[in-house]
Amino acid sequence: MDVQDVTVRFGGITALDKISFAVTSGNIVGLIGPNGAGKTTLFNCLSRLYTFSDGQINFEGTPLTATPPHGIAKLGIGRTFQNLALFRTMSVRQNVMLGGHSRTSTGYLANALRLPRVRREEERLSAHVEKVIALLDLGSVAEAKVADLPFGTQKRVELARALITQPKLLLLDEPAGGLNHEEVAALMELLRHIRDELKLTILLVEHHMNLVMRVSDQVVALNFGRKIADGTPAQVQSNADVIKAYLGAEAA
Repeated sequence: MDVQDVTVRFGGITALDKISFAVTSGNIVGLIGPNGAGKTTLFNCLSRLYTFSDGQINFEGTPLTATPPHGIAKLGIGRTFQNLALFRTMSVRQNVMLGGHSRTSTGYLANALRLPRVRREEERLSAHVEKVIALLDLGSVAEAKVADLPFGTQKRVELARALITQPKLLLLDEPAGGLNHEEVAALMELLRHIRDELKLTILLVEHHMNLVMRVSDQVVALNFGRKIADGTPAQVQSNADVIKAYLGAEAA
């Protein structure tokens, strides 16, 4: 994926100012910055929730502006949200299954008539749901209502719902938010595992610096809508502008 000079303005406010960076396929990339830096705005551009004023975002050679918001999943981009958006009275399996319907191709008439291709598609989806549930170790709670599950487990359910769309690029918005120390450590291993198992590229917005620096191959830092650093975790951690943005003081 290539982000080229992306600019977003809200009235007289410039939320993103000519942001450019490239994401190598198969990498885990952390997007960091203080509150208000523009991270979520950029995520919303990548998932087509926002329209950027200038610049271009290309995914596997396709400009995102050529894809309508409802076509992002079929393009190969999946996303989780900072605030869980699960159906709390439905089971884990039902929530994951619903996520998969964004990639089905049979129309209303075919479903109404229960044509053979509809059954075949449902069988394929059901088999994939079981694989994703197993991958995220959700088998023991597959029939449980989401509302009855611990917060950390609900986070995995939302991740499963994003993975069921079979994305090539997975956007994770604050995946460690609300997790305890043990759950964050488990999340690190899980992200590496699903990246390797599913051959994914992962871009995550995260305030948990220990997770970002330990799991990422590349880190991009924003501040006041501008890119201030882009490199390996070690390079970004030692960058004077990053230290100033977080600590309010020059690097020693």
